Amino acid sequence: MQLDRSTVYREPGRFAGWPANYGLWGWGEEVVSIFVSGWIGTDTGLHPRDRSRPFVPVVARSQDGGRSWTHEPFTGTIPGGAQTLSGDEHVDADLQIGPRLSADDFVPMAEPIDFTDPETIVLVARTGIVAGAVSWFYVSSDRARTWTGPYRIPDFGQAAVAARTDIVAFGPDEALFQLTTGKPDGSEGRVLSAWTGDGGRTFEQRGWVGETPDGYAIMPSSVALEDGTVLCARRCAGAGEKGGRATWIDLYASQDRGVSWELIGRPVPDAGGGGNPPALVRLADDRLVLAYGSRAEPYGLRAVSSDDHGRSWTLQVLTDDVAVRDMGYPRAIAMDDGTVLAAYYANSGSRSERSIEAVRWRP
Repeated sequence: MQLDRSTVYREPGRFAGWPANYGLWGWGEEVVSIFVSGWIGTDTGLHPRDRSRPFVPVVARSQDGGRSWTHEPFTGTIPGGAQTLSGDEHVDADLQIGPRLSADDFVPMAEPIDFTDPETIVLVARTGIVAGAVSWFYVSSDRARTWTGPYRIPDFGQAAVAARTDIVAFGPDEALFQLTTGKPDGSEGRVLSAWTGDGGRTFEQRGWVGETPDGYAIMPSSVALEDGTVLCARRCAGAGEKGGRATWIDLYASQDRGVSWELIGRPVPDAGGGGNPPALVRLADDRLVLAYGSRAEPYGLRAVSSDDHGRSWTLQVLTDDVAVRDMGYPRAIAMDDGTVLAAYYANSGSRSERSIEAVRWRP
C-alpha cells in the first residue's frame, strides 16, 4: 500500500490537536485543515496541556494535495472576545467562551447558504461539551480566508449542544446538521439530526441517531449515498470509568433525511482506551472509508473500508508509530484521483509536542 505522509504542523512546546472538532476541505489539490494550537503543560491526565494559555485556531493550507503546508490565522469572529475556539474544556475559566457569551455575539444571516456550491464551506463551533454548551457556525466562500458569522444553532430544548462540523447537503438550501447534544443530566451525550430548508436561516429537529446510551454516543460523521440514504457513524463508549470502559464506533442509516435511524453495524468494535471519533468518507464509486485513531496499541491511524454500504468492513493499518494514546481525532476527504487524505494529531512521547500529521492513501 502506497502511503504519503506529511507534517501539517509541529512547533516546539506546542500542543496542536483535535482536527475532528473543526474541518478538512479540498478543491482539487488545494486542501485546508483547521485545528487548534496551545501549549504543552503540566496536566497529568490524557492531555498534557497548559490550561492557563489559549488554544488558538490555525488554518493550514496545502496547494499540493497534502505534501506541504503553510499556516494562516483564523479570521472568523470568536464570540465573547475569546481566543480559544471549540475548546472551553481545555482551558481555565477566564479563557473560556461560555462564561462571557451573550446573545449579542451572534449575527443574523444576510444571505442563505448554497450547500451545493463547491466554494462554500461551513465550520461548526461550540463552547464546551457538557451542560450549558452552546454551538454556532461560520460560512466561507473564499476557501477559509474570510468568514461570515457566527450564526447561532438552536438548543432544541437540550441541556447542551456541543456540535462539530458534520453536515449532509441535499440541495442548494437544504441540509442536515448532525449535532452532539447532552443527555438530560447534562453529560455527553447523543446525536440529534437538525434539518434546514432555507439555507441555514432556521432549523427544525428531526430524529435521534439511536437510543439514549448508557455511556455516550457522540461526534458523528455522516455521508449521503447515491440513492439518498444518509449514513452516520458515531463515537461510542459504555458506562463506567474513563479509560476502562468499552469504546467502539457504530453506524446508522436513515432513509428519510434524518427523521428515523436504523443500526447497520459496528465498523470498529474496539477503539482503545478513551475511544476516538470516526471520519467517514464516500468515494466516487460509492465505497465507504472510515478513518479513526486507534487508542489501542500499537497507537496510530486506522481505516476500515466497505463496498456493501457499511454491512461489512476491511481493516487497513495506516500508521502504528505514535508513542502514546493522546492522538487521533481525524478528518478525512476523498481526493479527485480516488485517494483519501486524512489529518490527525500525533506525538512522539508523553511529554513531546502534539503535532498535526496528514496521510494520503488509496483504499
